[in-house]
Formats: sequence, structure tokens, C-alpha cells
Amino acid sequence: MAPVILECERKGLDDNVIHAGQHYSYSMDRVFFEDLELPEAEHNPHVSSGTHADQTGRIMTGVEKVLISERPDVVQGTPTR
Repeated sequence: MAPVILECERKGLDDNVIHAGQHYSYSMDRVFFEDLELPEAEHNPHVSSGTHADQTGRIMTGVEKVLISERPDVVQGTPTR
């Protein structure tokens, strides 16, 4: 998503980044924001650790809350592994 996020920023488009926060080690999280010079995420449901099902459920609930409140025209995401 980095190229899309950076292009939105370059064009001054109104965009919001949701970062699930399921990875809490530097090498699986912050390093990407820093190395790719990405802006801080506007939303973070702070999923943290748990089973895959538990994390996925909390991600979906957190994203749903943001979508209901922000009502975006377009949604683009990346799959989790």
C-alpha cells in the first residue's frame, strides 16, 4: 500500500490509514513506516496478539467502526497473512 498512500499524500487527497497493530515488534511494524517514509496511521484498533481468529475478528470490528464514522468513498486494503 505504500505507493498508493504516498501518491495520495503527494496529490493532497483526503486519505486515512488504518493500521491494525497486530505486529508489535519493530522489525514487523515501525521499520516499514520509517523506511518507506509513510505518515502515521490515523486509526489503530490495537489488535495485538491472539489467535488468528481472534485477531481477525478484532481487526474487522475496528475497521468497521472507522468505516461507519468516516464514511469513505473508496476503500483499499492489503491482505494479512
